[in-house]
Amino acid sequence: MDPKVTIKGRGAQVNTPNRFFEFSHETRDDFLEYCHKEGEESDKNKTQYLEVFPKTIVNKVDSPDVGMMYSMNAYQGCEHGCIYCYARNSHEYWGYSAGLDFERKIMVKKEAPKLLEAVLKKKSWKAHPIVMSGNTDCYQPAERIYQITRKCLEVFLKYKHPVGIITKNALILRDLDLLKALAQDRLLSVTISLTSLSEDTRRILEPRTASIKKRLETIQILSDHGIPVNVMLAPIIPSINSHEILALAETASKHGATSIGHTIVRLNGAIGEIFSDWIRKKLPDRAEKVLHQIEDCHGGRLNDSRYGTRMRGEGNIAKQINDLVRLARQKYFINQSMPKLNLDLHEQYKDGQLKLF
Repeated sequence: MDPKVTIKGRGAQVNTPNRFFEFSHETRDDFLEYCHKEGEESDKNKTQYLEVFPKTIVNKVDSPDVGMMYSMNAYQGCEHGCIYCYARNSHEYWGYSAGLDFERKIMVKKEAPKLLEAVLKKKSWKAHPIVMSGNTDCYQPAERIYQITRKCLEVFLKYKHPVGIITKNALILRDLDLLKALAQDRLLSVTISLTSLSEDTRRILEPRTASIKKRLETIQILSDHGIPVNVMLAPIIPSINSHEILALAETASKHGATSIGHTIVRLNGAIGEIFSDWIRKKLPDRAEKVLHQIEDCHGGRLNDSRYGTRMRGEGNIAKQINDLVRLARQKYFINQSMPKLNLDLHEQYKDGQLKLF
């Protein structure tokens, strides 16, 4: 493939080799077509939805700095195509590439609601927030077709169990009826990712996500209905969106967000190669500067797996970013925080239900 040709409408521009296999895939020039919606070229090898049958759906999260204990993912792979996504590497375990395969081979877990219900019905299960989208977005385009996320929310509501949602898609508003019912009993928290206020930046970083306008409207609507919203300014990428921190925080606050969080970009595994290829094609004038600044945040490497350091980075650039976020919290979110979710209602409800049998 001509290195000057870019695949518009996708994040990754290559399929990197799968570290578990000796072969890799290529995207050929004849896999390009006109994308009418965006007025751009797009590859003909369109998104495939592949049904899979996992035995479990709720995962214990062992990483101490992630901020969640349990997660679940209705889909593996993500059509949003965010170039920086840490979840890309997980696609290699399924035999695919972390590059284009991650965006166009989406594994669908239709049995997720039944598997979730089986967990929540266990006598041994103790209520603890389960986060949807711990890995990939539960409201990505596939959800319009399969509605697995909605069905899972119905299970959470049925068993009065706390749930967290992380998304960057306005499709979440489709389920406003369930979200309001969950929030009424303090069983729901929502995190919306907001990476930039520039549509030009959003389009190249996150090509198939909701527009900035739609995301801000989503934050406002959720907040207006009493649903607590945390906004993740994530990831912060030096010289791409690092200058927007205060503006992002102020805008999130004005649209009703309760709190903000952030991470500094890190490019583990195949993501380093995918991101480097992408930025040299999309932003060639600043590519080397950005890559070197990312390395400066992680001890001279794009890759950083050190607990306690990997999310916040180190060095002067990382300090400037973290200080700006701290200032943004003091300026726009003073004395505000996300409410704790209700862990008691599920135990009471489950006990009552079990007595019927």
